Amino acid sequence: MKRVALVHEYFCNMGGAELVARVLHEMFPDAPVYTLQIYDRNRGHAWMKGMALRTSFVQRLPFAGRTHEMFLPLLPYAIEHFDFSGYDLILSSSSLIAKGLIPPPDALHISYTQSRQRVAWDLSYAYIRTLPFFLRPFAEMYMHHLRLWDVAAAQRVDRFIANSHFVARRIEQLYRRTAEALHPPADLDLFAPLETRRREYYVIVGRLVRYKRFDLAVEACKKLDAPLRVIGDGTERAALEKLAGPRTEFLGLQSHAVIREQLAGARALLFPGVEDFGITLVEAQAMGCPVVAYAAGGAMETVRDGETGVLFHAQNADAIADALTRAAAISFDEKFLNAHAQQFSIPNFKTRLHEMICKYEDAR
Repeated sequence: MKRVALVHEYFCNMGGAELVARVLHEMFPDAPVYTLQIYDRNRGHAWMKGMALRTSFVQRLPFAGRTHEMFLPLLPYAIEHFDFSGYDLILSSSSLIAKGLIPPPDALHISYTQSRQRVAWDLSYAYIRTLPFFLRPFAEMYMHHLRLWDVAAAQRVDRFIANSHFVARRIEQLYRRTAEALHPPADLDLFAPLETRRREYYVIVGRLVRYKRFDLAVEACKKLDAPLRVIGDGTERAALEKLAGPRTEFLGLQSHAVIREQLAGARALLFPGVEDFGITLVEAQAMGCPVVAYAAGGAMETVRDGETGVLFHAQNADAIADALTRAAAISFDEKFLNAHAQQFSIPNFKTRLHEMICKYEDAR
C-alpha cells in the first residue's frame, strides 16, 4: 500500500493555500499533514480536526501560535528537519519553504508551487526597510543566503506543478525546472450567487499590505468620488485610511459570510496588484461580480476582458479610474460569470491532479 505524506508550510493566514491543503487532505485522508506551525486561532476549524497534524520544533517556541514572520531564519532548517522515511509519495504545497524538504531516495516528491519564495525574490528590500538601520546589513546578507538556499532546495523536487502559467514561467526562469500548470481550486459551493441586487459601491478584499497596491484602488475611487468598501486588515491600513476619500469604508477582517454578502452587492471587485493566481478573482466571478484587475500575473488567466471584467494595463490610479468608467458601461451577464468560474471547481482540481500524479508515477 502506497504511503503518502502531505506538507503545508503553515496554518497562519487562512486563504487559498489553506484551501489547497484541505483539498489535498480530502484526496488523501489517511496521509499525515506536516506543517511548520499553526496559529492558535486556527485550531478550531472543523476541517482541520480530521488531519493528523505533525508540527515542527518552531511550534514549541514562544509566540509561535501568534506570529510567523520572526521565525523566517529558522524555517529552512525546520523543513529539512522533518523525517519522511518510509513514504512513497510526498505532496508539498509551497509558496515559501515547503519545497525544500529532504525526501528519501525512493520517494516521489511533487511540489504544488503557489509562488516562488516571495520574501526572498520579490519583497526582500521592502522587508529590510521595515528593520532598524543597524540590522539591515545582516538582513541583506541573510536574504542572499536565503536565495541561494531556495535555488538549491528546488533541485530536490522531482516534479513541479505550478498554480498558474505565470508561476510556471517563474519556476523555469529561476530554478531552470519545467512545471505543468494546474489552477488552484475555489470553493464554489461557498461562493455561490445570492439573490440580491447590485449597488453602486466597489469592493477590495485581502491583506492590507504594500505589494497588493490597494492604495491605487483607494486613490482611483477618491478621484471618481465612487463608494469603496475595503475588507481586510494589515500594516498598510493606517496609510490607506489617510489616503481615502469620504466615501471609502474600512470594514476590517470579516467572515466568509460577510465577504459573500459584499461581493453579491458590489458593482465590481477591484484588484490592482500582481498575484501569482488570485483566488478572490474567481470567487467574485462565481458570485456574478465583475472584476477590474491589473493585466498581469494570474489575472490574465482568470479574467476575460469585457466579458467577466475589465483589465487595465498601467498600474496607476488613472488607469483604474478609466477601467471603472469602461466597466460601468458594460452590461455583464452574471450567469456567464458564474459559468466561467466553474472551471476552477474543487472536483476539476482533484480530477486533474490525480491524473498528473498517476502520470508522474508511471514515468518513474
